[in-house]
Amino acid sequence: MIEQHTYRVIVRGTWEGLTEEARTRLLAEAADHGMAGMRFTQEGSLSYEPAPLKHFSMRFVVVSDAADGEEMAGAIAEDRAETALRALGYGFRDLRSAVTGLDTMKINRKSRSRR
Repeated sequence: MIEQHTYRVIVRGTWEGLTEEARTRLLAEAADHGMAGMRFTQEGSLSYEPAPLKHFSMRFVVVSDAADGEEMAGAIAEDRAETALRALGYGFRDLRSAVTGLDTMKINRKSRSRR
């Protein structure tokens, strides 16, 4: 049986070549894509600031083979981001990802003496 790991991936990028229609849609939907809407999902959660409409981030949950590691999880999330943004008709560039492996994350618990 292949071991699966779960990763949280934040993909960041810059808007580029937005059409007037895309820009208008992004500005109209900005309230739905702010801090309150930021969630890690398999489909990706888009967030951005409307002023200036320059950068964005998308949050993904990626489940993949543990042997593939964080680099593959980042590549999968970037591919999902590209697919979603192109489907929406949004131009972008400079995608980069930050990956956190949930299965290997160390949790520092407060000792009883520090409570």
